Amino acid sequence: MSSTQQDTVKVDLGGRTVTVPKGGLYDRYRMNTDLDEVARDPRVSSVDFFRRLPKTKVDSPIGATLTPNFYYRISTARLTMLARSRAIRTRLPRELAPLEVAPGLGLVSVMFFRYDVCDIDFYTEAAVGIAVKPVRHGRLGFFDLVTALKNEHLDSYVLSLPVSTEIAQVRGHDGYGFPKWVTELDVGIDAGRTTARVANDAGGTDLSFSVATPAQTAYPSGERVSTLTSYTSINGAWHSTLSQTNVLTAGTARVPRNVALEVGDGRMADDLRSLNPIKTVQLDVMTEGQLALHMPVPTSVQSRN
Repeated sequence: MSSTQQDTVKVDLGGRTVTVPKGGLYDRYRMNTDLDEVARDPRVSSVDFFRRLPKTKVDSPIGATLTPNFYYRISTARLTMLARSRAIRTRLPRELAPLEVAPGLGLVSVMFFRYDVCDIDFYTEAAVGIAVKPVRHGRLGFFDLVTALKNEHLDSYVLSLPVSTEIAQVRGHDGYGFPKWVTELDVGIDAGRTTARVANDAGGTDLSFSVATPAQTAYPSGERVSTLTSYTSINGAWHSTLSQTNVLTAGTARVPRNVALEVGDGRMADDLRSLNPIKTVQLDVMTEGQLALHMPVPTSVQSRN
């Protein structure tokens, strides 16, 4: 192994063997990470958010594991677009319905994630997702729509979710039911610029993205916590996965200009094209945040036939 490559060790995840960085957080702690150790990492501004979130041991398709999965330093970008509901419905399971901002118009998004310090070590991720109505009973209220547009609480269905590491792929696919695969995936997010590139199987461009980062506002830890509920089917049964994001530094641009989004050839590009987005309405970039990702729980989903 060359000196430029990081040493790795093999670990078992529910019968699947994956490699992780030797001496990394997963190798040393197996999800039960020492928060005092993380607090000493200069990239992590605080671990207070996590001290109030106890972990529990659960059985899962990847074996016994601790939940939530903690992400101590992350940055994210989300490009939200309008698409016609009829196009969206062709990609949604029958049980789910698009969140409509006007009759016949729903919301789709392209997202990019950089996880610098995390229980399962550094990785990057990208997603094409659809905003959906909460699956609880009753009609969608105005409040649901407002909070969704402000990204305070979103319900989503993900079409594609490529990642850059094996452990993220196995945990996400086998444990959560997400459509994950491993590919070359670069994400760079700072106060000046936000860039990302997802490679396809041939090494070409699946999706790439570049834009000036919106002006950022800092928030005290715990002041602005947003939630995302994602719906997946695991072995034919519907589950919901809760993500809690502790927003530390973030900014938004409405109807952003000079967005360079290249839709190339690949699974993400195909998914985005199938939704036929018609207008970009919002860009959200978080240059610093934290995340608690809970294991999926079974949920009752009404048939909408």
